[in-house]
Amino acid sequence: VQLQASGGGLVQAGGSLRLSCVVSGLTTSPYTMGWFRQAPGKEREFVAAISRGGGSTVYADSVKGRFTISRGSAENMVYLQMNSLKPEDAAVYYCAANRNRVALTGRRLEYMYEYWGQGTQVTVSS
Repeated sequence: VQLQASGGGLVQAGGSLRLSCVVSGLTTSPYTMGWFRQAPGKEREFVAAISRGGGSTVYADSVKGRFTISRGSAENMVYLQMNSLKPEDAAVYYCAANRNRVALTGRRLEYMYEYWGQGTQVTVSS
């Protein structure tokens, strides 16, 4: 199973980026997908998660109202639209997946995810 994240880059504060992640190697699309991020010198933290079909989403408080997570029509893709970016959003962003349904309360937890992508760098200049 592979998760390939892309879309990172350098953006000015206040700008936008859209991250993408495609999952391959599974016979069915993962039920739960999420995004995490890790800034230099900090622990990896939860950003957002979504269920299959996009009917259930959860966000970290720090990104609520600025970031939007969505699934692709083929359900093997997940996107993270990031608007109004701040310097503190700069990090390596990782996508993650679980074949099964993860309860909302569990989606913030790294160990609830089976598969991880390699990360894509987001840099925000002030």
